[in-house]
Amino acid sequence: MIAIGVDVGGTSVRAGVVDRHGTVLDTARGSTPPGEGELEDVICAVVGELRARHTVGAIGLAVAGFVAADRRTVLFAPHLPWRAAPVADRIAERLGLPVVLEHDANAAGIAEHRFGALRGARVGLLVALGTGIGAALLVDGEVYRGAFGVAPELGHLRLVPGGRPCPCGKSGCWERYCSGTALAATALGLLGRHPGRSTVLAREAERDPGKVTGRLVAAAAREGDPVAALAVADLAKWLAEGLALAADVYDPELIVIGGGVSESAPLFLDAARDHYQTLITGAGHRPLARLRTAHRGDDAGLVGAATLAAGL
Repeated sequence: MIAIGVDVGGTSVRAGVVDRHGTVLDTARGSTPPGEGELEDVICAVVGELRARHTVGAIGLAVAGFVAADRRTVLFAPHLPWRAAPVADRIAERLGLPVVLEHDANAAGIAEHRFGALRGARVGLLVALGTGIGAALLVDGEVYRGAFGVAPELGHLRLVPGGRPCPCGKSGCWERYCSGTALAATALGLLGRHPGRSTVLAREAERDPGKVTGRLVAAAAREGDPVAALAVADLAKWLAEGLALAADVYDPELIVIGGGVSESAPLFLDAARDHYQTLITGAGHRPLARLRTAHRGDDAGLVGAATLAAGL
């Protein structure tokens, strides 16, 4: 069966028609609005655009939030407006097709295990760096969800007591220091402390600080902007800190770094790996999880959601 997978993130809604081999045949995209009804309108619009060109049998939604154990309800989503919302049933009623709901990182983990970098791993951990941090743990190919369906919420581990406020309601969460959003925030802070050292970022920040995104910071770092390079080094440090905690708890054989920020992995992954190796408990006396980047990139969430919807 051909299905549509929809990746509902804090910044954008991306939909794709996916075949049984995990190949994305067609895509559509919209921006994530702040309101609950408006968000569901955008989801239906991108799905409708694809249905006008393809015959599909089911819809899979990959959502950046806590999904109930029955995978019908979004309990809470730090970057989205849903709270205890029966999203799967509402979208199914509007579209007239079966709808499956999944946490976006779990969906990405499923895609990577079936078609990508996690294939063959007995205990594999996916860490998706995007607007925030999502994570998925797969044991013998099965997603570990915890007792209530919300594990593992690594992005909201508190690494810095009293640190940056987080949309989840806490402060100092890992994702506030290691994500696309965090990369931009770090760069803006560094611009204030190092006036005159930046070129690309300083020009953009002068025009509109809101235009300084994680993607722009990564691009500036590739061009040799010194403040951007400092921001990327800071992200590498915090990535290592969080990965060491996760490895101590789960002891995976393989950790895959995915999400939109992973496209810039050549800038930070080697430094993060070196630091991570020194932080893990028993460093030098135990096997280390291998680190690699995701194969499916930004498509992983929608591919995994479509795979689940198609029952593959």
